[in-house]
Amino acid sequence: MKKEENYIEINKQSWNKKTAIHLTSEFYDVDGFLKGNTSLKSIELELLGDINGKSVLHLQCHFGQDTLSLGRIGGEVTGVDLADKAIESAKELALKTGVDATFIRCDLYDLPQHLNKQFDIVFTSYGTIGWLPDLDKWAKIVSTFLKPNGKFIFVEFHPVVWMFDDNFDKIGYNYFNSGPIVETYNGTYADKTADLSQEYVMWNHGISEVVNSLIKNDLDINSLDEFDYSPYNCFSETVEFEQGKFRIKHLGNNIPMVYSIVGTKK
Repeated sequence: MKKEENYIEINKQSWNKKTAIHLTSEFYDVDGFLKGNTSLKSIELELLGDINGKSVLHLQCHFGQDTLSLGRIGGEVTGVDLADKAIESAKELALKTGVDATFIRCDLYDLPQHLNKQFDIVFTSYGTIGWLPDLDKWAKIVSTFLKPNGKFIFVEFHPVVWMFDDNFDKIGYNYFNSGPIVETYNGTYADKTADLSQEYVMWNHGISEVVNSLIKNDLDINSLDEFDYSPYNCFSETVEFEQGKFRIKHLGNNIPMVYSIVGTKK
C-alpha cells in the first residue's frame, strides 16, 4: 500500500507520539493553561467576537486547549481530532478545568458518522489543512455542520511559508498541491530537541484552492486577511520582534506567515 493511501494511520501514530511531548512542553504551557491562561491568539479572538451561548465545532483540535479556551469565553464546544492520545488528554483537561466540552475521536472526513448537529460557528486554526488531501471534502464538512448564516472562522499558516526548506534558505516545495509530501521529522515544532523520529504525510494547499472549495460548498467569503508574522514560535530561524509575534530573521516582514478567512453559510 502506498504511503498516501495509508496516511490516516501514519499521521495518527505521529500525532499520538507528539501529544505526549506536547503536554509537557513549554510551547503549550499546560500549567499556565490550567491556571486560567487562554491558548487563543489575538487574530482568532478578534474574528470570533462575542461567542457567549453560541455552539462551536472545533475541527482538528489536538488535545483541546483551544476548544476549552472557547468554552471559557462562553462557547458550547465540541472538539474533533484524529489522535486517540490527543482526545484522551482533551477529556482529562476538560475535567481539570471544569469546562463542559464534548470531544470526538475520528478522521475529519468521517465526522458525519459520529455527529448529527449543526453549529453557530465552525472553527479551525494553525496547521490543520496540510494533513488533508482533499479540500473539497473538507469544505463539505465545514458546510454540513454549519447552521444557515453560521460562521466559519479559519486561521492558518500561509502557504508561502510551506514553500521553503526548514531553514528558509531556499524554495523546497511547490506552492500548489502537487500530491503527498512524505517525510520523516526529528523532534516536533513544540520541542525541536525531543527524542522523537516520526514519519508523516502532508499536502500543500494554495489560497485559491482553499477559497474555491469553500465557495463551491455554499460559503460566502466575508474576509480574507494576511499577516506578516506568526503568533507561534514554531519555525526555525525566528526572531520575536514584538511580544508574541515571530518572523523569520533574514526575511523580516517580506513574506506572509498567516492568513485568516471568515465565511458565512448560505
